Amino acid sequence: MLCNKPFYDTISRMKNLLFIYNPRAGKGSISNHLGHIVDTFTQHDYRVTIYPTQCQGDGEVIAGEWAKDFDRIVCAGGDGTLDEIVTGVMRSQVKIPIGYLPSGSTNDFARSLGLPKSIRKAAETAAKDNLFKCDIGRFNSRYFVYVAAFGLFTDVTYETDQNLKNLFGYTAYLAEAVKRLPSVRSIPLRITYDDEVLADNFLVGMITNSDSVGGIKGITGPDVKLDDGVFEVMLVRSPESLFELNMIGPAILDRRIRSDNVICFKCSGIRIESDEPISWTLDGEFGGMSDVTIIENMHDVVEFVV
Repeated sequence: MLCNKPFYDTISRMKNLLFIYNPRAGKGSISNHLGHIVDTFTQHDYRVTIYPTQCQGDGEVIAGEWAKDFDRIVCAGGDGTLDEIVTGVMRSQVKIPIGYLPSGSTNDFARSLGLPKSIRKAAETAAKDNLFKCDIGRFNSRYFVYVAAFGLFTDVTYETDQNLKNLFGYTAYLAEAVKRLPSVRSIPLRITYDDEVLADNFLVGMITNSDSVGGIKGITGPDVKLDDGVFEVMLVRSPESLFELNMIGPAILDRRIRSDNVICFKCSGIRIESDEPISWTLDGEFGGMSDVTIIENMHDVVEFVV
């Protein structure tokens, strides 16, 4: 095949792209598309360096240490992989566009960005120059892309077996969640945001910047914007009766249904205090234990390629 581009002219204006992918994400399908992905990036005048992550947290280290040497980072994997790359870039303090090829089980944030589901189409998108400045969350000294959550079911995403995630997707999360029902317990918390203070027992809380969480679109409420400087917050207070309990599920899934136990609001920062450390998830992965948690909206700090 003859090449229409002058070879040396192309080489002289090539930019450097770091492609980080999780070979275990989803059904491991990225490996089947590597040739096409690299070819797509090369056609858009990128010199490509490929790095397959070796373990959890690996992407954060590589992105943080190598970001300064590249013009763009593109990652492929699930939302947890994206979280690692964004966290690494934030820690590096390097301003660099981030492309995303969603290939996980739920890909919540990719839906919010409007990215193609097809890996090959997503690669085309990631190679172009349509950039979107997006809010990111700071969680104490860490970062998250679209959700920080505590309480009932929020540990399901990282404790569900990866093979089940690959095979059944969101159904695997639901199956694991049902097993947890007998062990549900409420958490006494003091929650401060703006000029409000809530002190009560809660089953679950989500601080989000996404149209969907756990594969459920609309659960974060209407009019979600990823660049407005505020989070969508949902707190579920412990019910005192069977009637209240039965109203919680419908109220979470449909905001037109009212429940005094489902509290929703928007804020740019929130402080959550508990008597003992509670477990958190950040972007679907284990986020550690904390008894005092300060969450802040970092407005327009990351550029995603959309």
